Amino acid sequence: MGLFILRRSGVMILTALCLTFIVFFLTNLYPNLEKLAKTQGNFRMSDEAVASWLDSHGYLQPLPVKYGQWLGVVPGWTRETDEGVTGRCFRGTATAEEAAAAPKFCGILQGDWGYSTVFRDEVSGIIGTRLGLTGKLMFWVLMLMVPAALLVGVLAGMREGSPLDRSLSTFSIITTATPEYVSGVIFIAVFASSTVGLKWFKGTATSAVKDANFENFFLPVLTIALYGMGYIARMTRASMTEVMTAQYIRTARLKGVSFYNIVVKHALRNALIAPFTVIMLQFPWLLNGVVIVETLFNYKGFGWTLVQAAGNNDIELLLAVSVVSVIVVLTTQLISDIGYVYLNPRIRIS
Repeated sequence: MGLFILRRSGVMILTALCLTFIVFFLTNLYPNLEKLAKTQGNFRMSDEAVASWLDSHGYLQPLPVKYGQWLGVVPGWTRETDEGVTGRCFRGTATAEEAAAAPKFCGILQGDWGYSTVFRDEVSGIIGTRLGLTGKLMFWVLMLMVPAALLVGVLAGMREGSPLDRSLSTFSIITTATPEYVSGVIFIAVFASSTVGLKWFKGTATSAVKDANFENFFLPVLTIALYGMGYIARMTRASMTEVMTAQYIRTARLKGVSFYNIVVKHALRNALIAPFTVIMLQFPWLLNGVVIVETLFNYKGFGWTLVQAAGNNDIELLLAVSVVSVIVVLTTQLISDIGYVYLNPRIRIS
């Protein structure tokens, strides 16, 4: 197991480097850099002024050098201007002595994630705050989605072909086939609209950032949970159906074991092996798939930050969001593989 984890960790690091380099390359294309220069300076800047601004901020260096500086494995750049010395490892201008005293390496490996040009703040602080808000949303979504999906899947798979099975399977297909932006708009119109709705909940989750309660937080949680619930329920139902037709289940029935004990003690654990992997894969989907829901309900979490960074060409913030997303995806896949081994002893034997 230790060798497996070590090998997978090495693959994860290489994958993370490749993915972040691709994102870094795309965000540092010259049209994006030109737009950034004009946004920070003047939209009427000439081509020479744009090139001068980009050079003074270190954007015209070779791509591998910039990527190494962003990672923190290559010394940061410095430029001498009329006002003083500018550099990557310190904000604003500084004297020659202050620039010499600044650290040489200042990338994400040193904890320096850059400075947001939109929010005018350190990227690390923004990511930490927004990720915490989305983490709170993800927690309540999982608390609602996972138990409900497993219950629906187990009930449907216990008696294949029964009216209960067909009803629950239809419900699962409908929830999976309905995008969040459709169900979210329907929920707002029905349960939050002041004209034709019931006004049970608030149509915005802005106030939930500071004070989350049932009134302002339930609709976004329900919108996300319903969409993911159907997929987990269908996987659980398929796995439960397969287990219930296994030979050892038939033997238990012939021995007179009660149906409840057959389901709980014999079938349920084996039936949860496949849904476990699906549940673990919900974490990266929840982290990045909440973009629509957070924008729809104006909940200023991680997905909302991604939209703001992409829409306003905030390169440093966009890169930080991509790093966090890559780490979450790869980590959850590793945890999923390890958990799968523990749930299925045959994999350990092989």
